[in-house]
Amino acid sequence: MQGLKRGGIAVIDFGSQTTQLIARRTRELGVYSAVFAHDAAPERIQRQQPAGYILSGGPSSVYEAGAPALPPFLLDSAAPILGICYGMQALAAASGGRVRPSHEREYGPATIRCESSSPLFDGLAVESPVWMSHGDRIAALPPGFAALASSDNSPFAAIGDLSSRRYGIQFHPEVQHSRDGRKLLSNFLFKVCGCERKWTAAAFIDDAIERIRVQVGDERVLLALSGGVDSAVTGALLHRAIGERLVCIFVDHGMLRQNEAEAVTRVFRDEQGMNLIAVNAVEAFLSALQGISDPEEKRKTIGKLFVDVFSEEARKQRGMRFLAQGTIYPDVIESAADSKAATTIKSHHNVGGLPADLRFELVEPLRDCFKDEVRRIGEALGLPAAIVWRQPFPGPGLAIRCLGALSWERLETLRAADAIFTSELAAAGLLRAGTAQSFAVLLPVKSVGVQGDKRSYEEVLALRSVTTDDFMTADWARLPLELLARVSARIVNEVAGINRVTYDITSKPPATIEWE
Repeated sequence: MQGLKRGGIAVIDFGSQTTQLIARRTRELGVYSAVFAHDAAPERIQRQQPAGYILSGGPSSVYEAGAPALPPFLLDSAAPILGICYGMQALAAASGGRVRPSHEREYGPATIRCESSSPLFDGLAVESPVWMSHGDRIAALPPGFAALASSDNSPFAAIGDLSSRRYGIQFHPEVQHSRDGRKLLSNFLFKVCGCERKWTAAAFIDDAIERIRVQVGDERVLLALSGGVDSAVTGALLHRAIGERLVCIFVDHGMLRQNEAEAVTRVFRDEQGMNLIAVNAVEAFLSALQGISDPEEKRKTIGKLFVDVFSEEARKQRGMRFLAQGTIYPDVIESAADSKAATTIKSHHNVGGLPADLRFELVEPLRDCFKDEVRRIGEALGLPAAIVWRQPFPGPGLAIRCLGALSWERLETLRAADAIFTSELAAAGLLRAGTAQSFAVLLPVKSVGVQGDKRSYEEVLALRSVTTDDFMTADWARLPLELLARVSARIVNEVAGINRVTYDITSKPPATIEWE
């Protein structure tokens, strides 16, 4: 891994919501990147000998007391720097420029005009639409810097010191709204930093297999396999590395979608040839959840029982030293491990709270990968598309999409309705390309209807479908009315217990993607 990481990009995070997107965009171009808090120890940031640094945006103003400052070691570095939004202002202030509040703030679309030639803007149009999000501006350039681009409200929309290879841009090239953002980032990576395109799925797989073999040796490894893409790709990597010495435990808690439990067994045991132990714990979970309607209590109940069931199976595997987890890079970032000041957003453990007598060393082969990279690795490993492109699914499963008290009958009703919705989306080519997440929610609400010339009093189903790039924000999908009409008609005709179908047209925010 050291060879794949060396000579990449270090992204310095000043608190922007799109910092992870910067790292993803550089990796999409074939260059490894890692995110570090602005106050991370310099030796950690420099460990991989980055070929360049990208400074993220952030919510602060550089002239305010206590605002995050440019790490001092960067001014002594000879490596190129690209500052984005707040990162540009931090770079300018630290280099001797001045930053002041802007009389005309820029939030949203804007057009920049190139003022002079530079490697950063090589091949870009003279005028280009970009996405702005700032209330401050550069009031005076640092010594050695020149204006490279301007907008109506930003005379210094881009600046640069070509001799020291330090650049700043006021807009966000990492978001899709900036038309030439990918090209600009490519210019920085290859024409300014001289990076190599070596971060690929094939290279990662070869490297990961070697690392697994070195870490594990001749020992066996235990994996909790859910069927989700992270654990699936983790399992495929481990199986390729150590074969039968991988033991996978799949716990069927009864909250999966239609035919998913059978699919996990078929794909991983029968098709992939993995050593899979399938545990049917449906009755135990339904019994534990009886009468519980609060979503947080559902989560806690399911989580605790899952640990109990998994632990019982794990004890049967005597002499097991290693536990594999599908930890991915956003989990690592959100755990705030690099920052001296940041608080932990989430604690990420795929199998958390294991008993003290189950002591494992962790194997986390995907901890350097974003979700889109995990999917590409899964495809390269030959996993079926249904697994690799499985839509996001909450850990408690249908328990938090079946609102109110749970029963096997209500879960079966929801499963059938959800399968109709997703199958129709798939037939229309909208399950992957047109939407990011689509599902059905069974409501604890009944409504009056007329079915077969008789009065009915049945439950209400809500359909939810969203579009999003990063799941931090999401918009409701504008599905064709004909498709919604067909889905509604099929559900009320084919699924007993439902007589009314609604479509959720709320974006995130103010709503969340899931209902609970």
